[in-house]
Amino acid sequence: MSLFSVFNIAGSALNAQTIRLNTTASNLANSESVDGDASKVYRARHPVFQTMMDSPDASSADPDGAVAGVRVLGVVQSTTEPVKRYDPNNPVANKDGYVYMSNVNAIEEMTNMISANRSFATNVEAINTARDLLLKTIAMGH
Repeated sequence: MSLFSVFNIAGSALNAQTIRLNTTASNLANSESVDGDASKVYRARHPVFQTMMDSPDASSADPDGAVAGVRVLGVVQSTTEPVKRYDPNNPVANKDGYVYMSNVNAIEEMTNMISANRSFATNVEAINTARDLLLKTIAMGH
């Protein structure tokens, strides 16, 4: 793998972590939402990632021709049931006086945010290190 591949791999990881952070922020922003209908209340969303390891030329025996990284397959909605709470004074309560609360677990989401932030920072550091190594290699020629 060439040193230039580091930029593509870390770049795809930065993109994945950005999506993870945005999804987590959306979940936290909607964590206190309620609705009188369980099917309409906000449900937590989570991105799904896949490791990429594709060879651009299948007949090529050169391992340096491989493309690696992280692919975002999509964002899925949690299947965990929303919390049902009796609150007849709530304006969105159903006819029986119940509201359904979002199934977002704020502690899980904060942990997710910290993890994504650390992964993002690690990939930025990998890019900076690769850049410094390339600059030093170029400087050796002078």
